[in-house]
Amino acid sequence: MSLPTSSQHPPLILASSSPFRRELLSRLGIEFGSISPAVDESPLQAESPEKLVLRLAESKARAVAESHPDALIIGSDQVAAVDGSILGKPETHQRAVEQLLQTAGKRVTFSTGLCLYNSKTGRLQLCCEPFHVVFRQLERREIENYLNKEKPYNCAGSFKSEGLGICLFERLEGEDPNALIGLPLIRLIGMLRNEGIDVLAG
Repeated sequence: MSLPTSSQHPPLILASSSPFRRELLSRLGIEFGSISPAVDESPLQAESPEKLVLRLAESKARAVAESHPDALIIGSDQVAAVDGSILGKPETHQRAVEQLLQTAGKRVTFSTGLCLYNSKTGRLQLCCEPFHVVFRQLERREIENYLNKEKPYNCAGSFKSEGLGICLFERLEGEDPNALIGLPLIRLIGMLRNEGIDVLAG
């Protein structure tokens, strides 16, 4: 893969196949490439959501680093949890219905792990950014109508907050709404600055 190069910093790579993360990162106006990492995303036994996303964000970055030893690599992973249970991507309509019935009227925590790894120097920056969604009480008819319109079957929690999914919520609680979509840009901008990349410097 041909990556953007710069005389001022190593190539920037997003270790993800997510179109949502690519769209978010493109908002910063900096050149980057993207590579889908080969990482087993299965949780370990008794692993907390926070530890899971931190481990996977780092694993994704390191997996890409094996073939790109002179790059800045962004790894990220996200899980949703309600009542102590992790909600994965529903994949099917029926599972999405079940998830939204389970979360209706409840506060759901989305934990997003973020890693910026300099594969040349070995410097690793890692954090977990929480974001909370309080769902409205939802009728099954509303859930079915929403899913038929937006089909968010590849999204943790069975919704797209940047789309019609906003209609499902009572309120949002968190420091960076981008974290809910999958990439905490505020924290990432600070990490990039630590590596000498000032987004506003042009």
